[in-house]
Amino acid sequence: MKKIEVEHLTFSYDGEQDVLKDVSFQIEEGSYTTIVGHNGSGKSTIAKLLIGLMEAKSGTITVDGIKLTEKSVYDIRDKIGIVFQNPDNQFIGATVADDIAFGLENHQVPQEQMQRIIERFAQQVNMSKYLNSEPTKLSGGQKQRVAIASVLAIAPQILIFDESTSMLDPQGKAEINALIRQIHQASGMTIVSITHDIEEMANSDHVIVMSEGQVVMNGTPEMILKREQELVELQLDVPFTLKFIREMEQNGISLKDEIKMEKVVEELCRLRFGA
Repeated sequence: MKKIEVEHLTFSYDGEQDVLKDVSFQIEEGSYTTIVGHNGSGKSTIAKLLIGLMEAKSGTITVDGIKLTEKSVYDIRDKIGIVFQNPDNQFIGATVADDIAFGLENHQVPQEQMQRIIERFAQQVNMSKYLNSEPTKLSGGQKQRVAIASVLAIAPQILIFDESTSMLDPQGKAEINALIRQIHQASGMTIVSITHDIEEMANSDHVIVMSEGQVVMNGTPEMILKREQELVELQLDVPFTLKFIREMEQNGISLKDEIKMEKVVEELCRLRFGA
């Protein structure tokens, strides 16, 4: 079943130069999809369009069978939770518990039930002991955990991460990526991650590669990595396969410059399936 369908989407910030150019893709229910591309490729614009923060110039967006319109936008937002790049922008309350409660209060959840939900999702993101802490005094990774718990608490069907690890150090990125993977495995929720992080691409079921406002590749991580030459010809900032090799080397995996793509794919499969 298609959870998200985007058809012939075009968008412009100034009404003249198109940031998105005839973009079409589908996201399956329960899948973990990453949207990757260089800065200015249009990938983060897609997140804003999916939740109706901006209006497309042309084309359609359908979420769970509902076409996005001015009338249906609030119904669609009820289905989607989004975690942004900077968690500070999502903090409302004086404590972690207050922030997790914010969306529940808007949905008029009874206090007793609300407390159980707060404790449940704080535990899921390993932040139970920080419920009375001030969010702004937490580390970057802890802040993102609170932001994720706040979104999970309102029980979305789709969870969007918009560059949610880009402001974190390597350890923080690894921890949040592991948490996203755990959430997906435990819940089967549809996850869309807009990212530069190659590790997220390795964890996902499906990859959409953006360049200059267009979808230039669309397939499994293995398929994308095997098409290295096409990525190079697109002149992306850092070819994904080369970045992937570099990150493996940083993690202590020694690879020669002349490494064959088969080895990269084998390592990708190991990361994804624990082989």
